[in-house]
Amino acid sequence: MKRKTVAVVDYGSGNLRSVSQAVMHVAAGSGLEVVVTSRAQDVFDAERVVLPGQGHMADCMRELAQSGLQAAVLDAAAHKPLFGVCVGMQMQLDRSEEGPTEGLGLIPGDVVRFQLDGRTQPDGSRYKVPQMGWNRVHHELGRGPSHALWAGIPDGAWFYFVHSYYARPAQQAHCAGETDYGGRFAAAIARDNIFATQFHPEKSADHGLALYRNFLTWNP
Repeated sequence: MKRKTVAVVDYGSGNLRSVSQAVMHVAAGSGLEVVVTSRAQDVFDAERVVLPGQGHMADCMRELAQSGLQAAVLDAAAHKPLFGVCVGMQMQLDRSEEGPTEGLGLIPGDVVRFQLDGRTQPDGSRYKVPQMGWNRVHHELGRGPSHALWAGIPDGAWFYFVHSYYARPAQQAHCAGETDYGGRFAAAIARDNIFATQFHPEKSADHGLALYRNFLTWNP
């Protein structure tokens, strides 16, 4: 009997340990084996794929290409549930100002830097870039039911962010969650079998684990 695996893609970038530990935690007893891998064949063979990312977008894109894993990630994006995290979310889009660099072009849109110099928050403190800390994410966006991965997670739940750039999808339909930091922006994007978050579910306590748990049973 063929084993069922969730591949956490190791292309030389990303907070692999915390992501993989969180996914392993929620996968316990599910029959799914979590594999942290730098082998393309493991990604091709996996039932589900998690693409983490951390640091500079151009570095992440270069390392994904040089690792030989890009074709396997694109195959996953076409055929199976794929979860992108942080820069792994930004990589789904067409391009980023950071670099600038081209993305994977899986969801139309771009990635732009916060422009918050000199602006103050409602409490009078200055906005800081990067945004580092907890922020509310709203997934009830008035366009019908929330995305399936939000099941059991209240609208306005808190998630942990660390980023200087944010996603700007070309089509509002691809925005699956929003937060506010000097203005509303996409905290989660989705299309077909792809779901991705700017925040770190693995650093977001129970609600973050719930997202990963929902991903393991998601059938888009």
